Amino acid sequence: MASRLVCASCARTAAPGEPRATCACGGLYEVEHAPSALDPAHLAARRGPSGVWRFREVVDPDLDPRAVVTLGEGATPLHAAARLAAWAGVARLELKHEGRNPTGSFKDRGMTVAVSRARANGLRRLACASTGNTAASLAAYAAAGGLECVVLAPAGATSHAKLTQAQAHGARTLLVRGDFDRALALLREEAEAGALGIVNSIHPYRLEGQKTVVLELLEDLGWRAPDWIAFPAGNLGNAAAFGKALREAHAAGWIARVPRLLAVQAAGAAPFAAAFERGFDVLRPVRAETLATAIRIGAPASYARAVRALRETHGVAVAVSDGEILEAKARIDAAGIGCEPASAASLAGVRALAARGELARDAHVVCVLTGHLLKDPDTTAAWHAGELLPAAAGPRHPPTTIEATGAALRGALEGWGAGG
Repeated sequence: MASRLVCASCARTAAPGEPRATCACGGLYEVEHAPSALDPAHLAARRGPSGVWRFREVVDPDLDPRAVVTLGEGATPLHAAARLAAWAGVARLELKHEGRNPTGSFKDRGMTVAVSRARANGLRRLACASTGNTAASLAAYAAAGGLECVVLAPAGATSHAKLTQAQAHGARTLLVRGDFDRALALLREEAEAGALGIVNSIHPYRLEGQKTVVLELLEDLGWRAPDWIAFPAGNLGNAAAFGKALREAHAAGWIARVPRLLAVQAAGAAPFAAAFERGFDVLRPVRAETLATAIRIGAPASYARAVRALRETHGVAVAVSDGEILEAKARIDAAGIGCEPASAASLAGVRALAARGELARDAHVVCVLTGHLLKDPDTTAAWHAGELLPAAAGPRHPPTTIEATGAALRGALEGWGAGG
C-alpha cells in the first residue's frame, strides 16, 4: 500500500478504504503517501484527457484504474496578465483559470478523485453541502460514475446557474432553510450515521485532487516557483490542499523554494483572516454575508489544516470588501479572461497587500481563479447595469437600447472607444 490516512488531530491511521470521511475523534484525515518515484520531467509525456490523473502517483496511487471517473478535468490555462499586474501593483502576474474545468470550477479536480475513491470503496449514494460549485461538480461526476447524488444548498442564497447544473445532471437537490454552515453540519450528522458518503472538502481525497492546481501551475512555470500564490478562501479546502502540494513538491525536490500563500476572504465572511490577525489563536465563526457567494462561509471546516499551510509557507490571510472584489472582477472580465465574483478575491487581495506595502512591488504572483464567469451571471448583469454597489470603482458596460436605424447606431457609437 503506497498511501494511508492520518488524522490531523489524533494521528490515528487508517487504510485508503476507510468508509468514514473523518476520524472517530472528529478530526479530519489527510492522505499520506509513500515517497514517489514520479519524475516531473516525465509528466510532459503524459498529456492526456485528465490533468489530475497525470499526477496519479502523488494523488491516489492505490486506486484501481478501473474505478476512475473522469470528465477531462485539469490542464487549465495560465494567463499572463501584464495590465492586471500594473493595476495590482506587482511586477509579474499570471492567472490560473480553474473556471475552464468541465463544470466550470476547480471543484472538478477534487471531485474526480473523491468520487473515484468512493466508487472503489463501494459507496453508491454521495452527498455534499454546497454554495453551488461543489453541487454542480458532484452531480456531474456522480452521473458519469453511475452513482446517486444528494445536494444540500442554502435556500435563496445559491446561484441559479449552479443549481441548474446540479439538476441537469440528476442530483436530488434539497434547499435548506439556513446557510452553508448549517447545511454542512446537517450533512455531517447524517454521514456519521452511515446514510450518505460525504464528499465536501473534509473528504481527504478531495484535497489530493485540488492540490494538482498548484502542481500544474508549478509545471507551467518550469518548476520555478513564483513568490506568491493567491486564492479565494471560503471553507479553506484549497488552503489546505495548496499547502500540502507545496510541502510535498519541495520535499521531493521538484521546487527549490516554497512560495508564500495568500488566502483572501470577503470582509463579510472572514473568520480565517480575523484569526490570522490574532495569531491563529482560535477560530471564531461568523454569520457570513457577501456577494461572493462561493466563499460565503462562516465556519470553515478545514481551519486547522489551513493554519498549518499558512504557517509552513509564511503565508498571509487578508479580507477585502465586496466593492474591491467586484472591481477586480470587472478588470479581469475586461481583460478577456472572466471569472465569477469569488474568484476575483485573489486579485483584490494582491492589490490590497501591495498597497499596504506587505507585498513587494517586484513580486511574481500567480492568482487562482476558481470559477467561470457564467457561474453567477446575475451579479455580473447587476454590476454593469449600475444596480450593484454603484459607488464602487471599476469598469461598467451597460447595454443601450436603440432604434433600428443607421442614425441611431451612429449616434450610439459617437464618442465611444476602447476606453468607453
